[in-house]
Amino acid sequence: MRNHRKHTVLAAAAIAALSLGLTACGGGDGASGAKDAGSASSAQTSAGTGDNGTAGGGTADQTSAKSGSGSTGGSTSGGSATGGSTAGGSTGSTGGSKSGSTGSTGSTGQNSSAKAPACAYGDIKVTAAKADEVPTEHIVLTATNTSGRSCTLLEYPLIAFGPIQTAKDIPAVAKSKPAKLVVLKAGEPAYANVRVALGGAHEDNKVVKEFNVNLFAPQGPAEGSIVVKAPAGGLAVDEAAAKTGYWTYELRNGADEF
Repeated sequence: MRNHRKHTVLAAAAIAALSLGLTACGGGDGASGAKDAGSASSAQTSAGTGDNGTAGGGTADQTSAKSGSGSTGGSTSGGSATGGSTAGGSTGSTGGSKSGSTGSTGSTGQNSSAKAPACAYGDIKVTAAKADEVPTEHIVLTATNTSGRSCTLLEYPLIAFGPIQTAKDIPAVAKSKPAKLVVLKAGEPAYANVRVALGGAHEDNKVVKEFNVNLFAPQGPAEGSIVVKAPAGGLAVDEAAAKTGYWTYELRNGADEF
């Protein structure tokens, strides 16, 4: 009986110990499960973070793409950092346009040269020389631009062989009028052929030691008169026969023969 009870107690103790061991083992599995669950959860969280990170990476790529597009836009419309370089481009382009304008200013210079102001009496020096003929029927007037700038010598010389108030007007010969305006650069000459007599012995001539030449302005005769000395020995002038040609760069056969 004692042995039986002893065995019973021992069996009960063994069962209890086994039960405790099993409980401990179950607890270990639970902790391990919890740890595994925690790991899984961490992994998911990590994975989620990785996804978010990937999404963040995508966002970064998109941002980068937007940034690139922004930089392109910047170069076009002047956005932030690239806008600075765009501003430079715009400035460069403005500079080009100004330069182009500098090209237009050159063009304008040529036009203004073609439309040089009319020569005034203070701009021109006039001298007279006898033509190579006997008796003297013609003289050649040379008008030289002494102004230091270009000017336009208009029409023909207004000649007075005597006092300006009473002298007869000397008419111009229409056929000698040049096709283009005579624009003289500084120091350049122009010429006019002038008939002073017919070479006859019985003409009503008068001896002229000096005479006056006026120029034309765009609206008509210009103010101021240039006094021209006659060639040595003076000129025998028949005012009734006198005629003048137009100012021209050089005397021409036919046009300046009258």
